[in-house]
Amino acid sequence: MSIATMTRITDELATVAENVRKVTVQVRSSSYGGGSGVIWQSSLHPLQLPRQQGRDKDKLLLPGTEGGSLIITNAHVATNNRATVELWDGRVFEAVRTNIDPTKDLAALKIDATDLPTATIGNSDALRVGEFVLAVGNPFGDSGAVTSGIIHASHQRMVIADIRLFPGNSGGPLADCLGRVIGINTMIVNGLGVAIPSLAVEGFLRGNRQKLGVTVQPVVVDATNKRTLGLLVLSVNSGSAAEAAGMLVGDVLMGVSGQDFTRLDDLSKYLERTDSTKPLPLQILRGGRQLVCQVAEVV
Repeated sequence: MSIATMTRITDELATVAENVRKVTVQVRSSSYGGGSGVIWQSSLHPLQLPRQQGRDKDKLLLPGTEGGSLIITNAHVATNNRATVELWDGRVFEAVRTNIDPTKDLAALKIDATDLPTATIGNSDALRVGEFVLAVGNPFGDSGAVTSGIIHASHQRMVIADIRLFPGNSGGPLADCLGRVIGINTMIVNGLGVAIPSLAVEGFLRGNRQKLGVTVQPVVVDATNKRTLGLLVLSVNSGSAAEAAGMLVGDVLMGVSGQDFTRLDDLSKYLERTDSTKPLPLQILRGGRQLVCQVAEVV
């Protein structure tokens, strides 16, 4: 490869990184730290959602974003109803949380700013193992920090990348070599980055809702001599089904009806299928003890 070719590729990747940085924001929702977010839609730029191959793309102006801009982040980042959002150019806005699905670890924020640069959304189903990706976030207070890697594995429920992520990357974009956002970074497992696919974000934006009344964060738990996926409870809503069942902050949800969680959206998928009038047996790890919490009237 010639020096001229290498220089051209380097310049193109730097331009892609700069464009992704411009649609990445810093989100601060509590005194315990913050994370990142993606400007998904501005009121002057109707959102073009990625669809399954062979289907036309839709343009959608989401309810509640008129006169403002929509930011997507993790539920475990947007733990409060209000947050502070800092744009790439240093401007700071107060944000209101308009939607949250803790089981998918997704939240939507609105800020009163219009005509902002917005992310180009890619099709996460079209990803290939080995494809180049980059992540942008705000680790250790470094605004718009960029790391790169490759796709390690890709599923409908999660995108796994061999890429270096840090606390502060949560809620930020995972983008392909063209700068199209194909995932929202959510956690690190065994040194690999895990992101929520862009098509899962589409489902969230089209009406999925919170049911248990908890905010959770994915964690890896060492239990019974094996590493398993758990959902750490960060908050329990007053008057919710989870509160009525005695669920506590610090509990780790491990499974439902005897089935351990193996994917990020297992709980969400189960809630969509279950009869809300029947008790929901949740396996919980509390203080090193395994319990079963019977949650009734999940609405």
